[in-house]
Amino acid sequence: MCMFVCPGSRLKLNAITDKRMQNQEDSLRYSPYFTKKSGVYDEAKETNGLKDEGKSAGKSPKKPRRPVKRFGEMSEEDVLKLKLPEHLDYNLDILFVGINPGLMAAYKGHHYAGANNHFCGYWPCLYESGLVPERLTYLDDVRCPSYGIGLTNMVERTTRGSADLSRQEMRDGKDGLIRKVELYKPLIVCFNGKVIYELFSGSKCTVGQQKDPIPGTNTVVYVMPSTSGRTQTYPRASDK
Repeated sequence: MCMFVCPGSRLKLNAITDKRMQNQEDSLRYSPYFTKKSGVYDEAKETNGLKDEGKSAGKSPKKPRRPVKRFGEMSEEDVLKLKLPEHLDYNLDILFVGINPGLMAAYKGHHYAGANNHFCGYWPCLYESGLVPERLTYLDDVRCPSYGIGLTNMVERTTRGSADLSRQEMRDGKDGLIRKVELYKPLIVCFNGKVIYELFSGSKCTVGQQKDPIPGTNTVVYVMPSTSGRTQTYPRASDK
């Protein structure tokens, strides 16, 4: 049996088909799951994107950090001009000798006051060892001579580090230290670190009591590990 469709009916059928296809495209185009780029709308991505935009919009700009003032209103150049007082007396039991004042010690006006210097944490050891009858801090350094303990340096000039000292300053410091020991006559001179004593004596040494006294005196020489936090051999306070 042969089916026959007249021309008018064929045109009507094509029009209906085109309209249905257009309706389907419109439904997809206006659907919340349709995008021009991929044809499918990703609701999760869009939601996250809105959240991210909200976060970035809500963030306040970072404030510039203020420079840290280590020395209050003083400049480092001003601190370098400061002198650290030494604490001496006659017939001391022990005279501790450092190489020269650091910036923080000079700024605070007290020996071994820097947070990176383990002597700052070592002050309680003076009490625990029986050298003093009470616990002390760097603020009590002026009272040390009353307990038979003195504090001085080979070189009095304040520097950022010992590397800033000249050889002439070290030679002059050695002569000055010998004169102090001859005058005040301490029983023991304790050098705070091997480097200091090696500069003083001109020879290598080990930690502990040294065989030779201070030249021209009977004062015993002892070398302790440096309390500087930069010391690699004894990096922690507990190692010392």
